[in-house]
Amino acid sequence: MKTLRKQWLEAVGAYHYVLIFLFMGLLSFLLILSLLFTSLWSFSVLYLAWLFLDWDTPNQGGRRSEWMRNWTIWKYLRDYYPIKLVKTAELPPDRNYVFGSHPHGIMCIGTFCNFATEGNGFSQHFPGLRPSLVVLATLFYFPIYRDYIMCAGVCSVNREGLDYILSQPQRGQAVVIMIGGAHESLYAIPGEHHLVLRNRKGFVRLALRHGASLVPVYSFGENEVFRLKVFAADSWQHLCQIIFKKLMGFSPCIFWGRSFFSANSWGLLPFPVPITTVVGRPIPVPQCIHPTDEEVDHYHMLYMKALEQLFEEHKESCGVPASTHLTFI
Repeated sequence: MKTLRKQWLEAVGAYHYVLIFLFMGLLSFLLILSLLFTSLWSFSVLYLAWLFLDWDTPNQGGRRSEWMRNWTIWKYLRDYYPIKLVKTAELPPDRNYVFGSHPHGIMCIGTFCNFATEGNGFSQHFPGLRPSLVVLATLFYFPIYRDYIMCAGVCSVNREGLDYILSQPQRGQAVVIMIGGAHESLYAIPGEHHLVLRNRKGFVRLALRHGASLVPVYSFGENEVFRLKVFAADSWQHLCQIIFKKLMGFSPCIFWGRSFFSANSWGLLPFPVPITTVVGRPIPVPQCIHPTDEEVDHYHMLYMKALEQLFEEHKESCGVPASTHLTFI
């Protein structure tokens, strides 16, 4: 039985992640901007000068801090749901990997906890691997916030950043890509498993260019931690979401959890539903600097089949009904 203090600390860990995810970028931008009009303007000027000099760091492997990745608060985040990491096969550190992580959910909580922190001891599960969670390049435009997420080993998902990581002389690099991206958050419906994957093939082309093995990853329970307002596909609200996604890179959506102080009230604290992240078996990929469309399609199909098999093998042990199947969009 958890003590009241332990329950409170776990809720703080979960709420900390939500606040960072939703508000830190905007608030840090407003802070730097507002300081320019105060007697502390020099702090903003110095930081902006540093930002200019450091602009390319997210495309050059980031600036990871093992100290931050081992913060105790990530263990409280893990225990709140709880979040588990399941290893199904050995991943030798003498080669590189492209992890395809699914689903995005609202805030990709399982993916962040397992790959951007040591909350579940990734380095003990997969010794010798160096995971790099990659996200939208626009997130690195926000001052202070960019430095915070880079300390967790987060890098830019653009081609320059990905090629830099997988071109390092040290093997064991593992880039973790949310294949469905922010668009997939519109399908984060509890009890459903819709993945934006059918036409997402850039990660396969990346793996072929570098000869990196493809690894399917699925986080069961990711779609259950929030409730989502779903708009009809032909509604003006859904059209606005799609347009906003094309302009800004992410899809705004209406979601809610529970209150921090009451389980019966609405709020931003996620529901404490177990999240199990299962790392599948690697799919060997040959190196081909200029892969053809046929080669890309072949390995993309192998990946989809491997992901579907991973889902079917583990769904019942993770509380998903046997009649439920993946839907590729």
